[in-house]
Amino acid sequence: MARLAAVPIRRALITGITGQDGSYLAELLLERGYEVHGLVRRSSSEHFERIEHLRHRIRLHQADLLDQRSLFDALREARPTEIYNLAAMSFVAVSWIQPTLTAEFTGVGVTRMLEAVRDACPEARFYQASSSEMFGNVREVPQNELTAFYPRSPYGVAKAYGHFITVNYRESYDLHATSGILFNHESPRRGLEFVTRKITSHAAAIRLGLVDQLELGNLDAERDWGYARDYVQAMWMMLQQPEPQDYVIATGVAHSVRDCLEIAFDHAGVEIDGHVVINDALKRPAEVDHLIGDASKAKRDLGWEPATSFEELIRLMVDADYELLSREPSAAGLRGGARALALPRF
Repeated sequence: MARLAAVPIRRALITGITGQDGSYLAELLLERGYEVHGLVRRSSSEHFERIEHLRHRIRLHQADLLDQRSLFDALREARPTEIYNLAAMSFVAVSWIQPTLTAEFTGVGVTRMLEAVRDACPEARFYQASSSEMFGNVREVPQNELTAFYPRSPYGVAKAYGHFITVNYRESYDLHATSGILFNHESPRRGLEFVTRKITSHAAAIRLGLVDQLELGNLDAERDWGYARDYVQAMWMMLQQPEPQDYVIATGVAHSVRDCLEIAFDHAGVEIDGHVVINDALKRPAEVDHLIGDASKAKRDLGWEPATSFEELIRLMVDADYELLSREPSAAGLRGGARALALPRF
């Protein structure tokens, strides 16, 4: 009897696996039969809520983007065929408060990862999480893969460095290294400090009588918002291509913070008037007013398109927050009332 050929094991390693994108990506890869590994930082308070339902199916390694040796050791132990570098200081507002640390994690940390890949597993395919924040003060509308960068925050500057160092290593060392320039993408797993989740949590909390006020900054800022679950599908598709290239991932439709607010409050059945207060202290020092992506290359090469509209996304987030707060009012950080969610800045 002929012996069946062994099916190669596909191993993926995800930095930032405990975050929004990391958790959705881990689910996707497990569904596709991958052996999934994740990097986590050792800290006094570890947060695994987003991947708790997956803990028995994934393997976690302790490493830090600030420590070169730990990255090399983790890669050597995991032996991944695909690497998704999603870890970063991901909240733009904090990058003004901690600009140097943001540069180290979000910028130079990419170099450390690439060096570890080059030493430990140079045949692995590498994905770098780039960001639409690199476009900043946009040079053209919509933005595509050839649009010039003009970042308007320390976070955007660090992401631009991470993007270009990925390109440089691809061209210098022949690595299969790809950058996905993802526009804003949200979900019920988004952190409470992000404006979409801040709005949907408050809409649900006001409906339940837990708080009575929401503080926001710039309601006119516009973003191209999509659903994180759709976007991690694009990440995986990029690494299945024979040649590494960079791709913009976006919906092609921009919405304002005001649009998000109106959809969320309407879905929750509460009035905006009397519940929303504008606080100038929550506005960014340098605002990015209008980001909208052109994902035609991803559609052509990858066959990727967003499956969830902005309206559907905000409604499902409100529903998820309503369910969460109905079960456990403190679960969304509402112990301090409205001020507890009024984190800077947007």
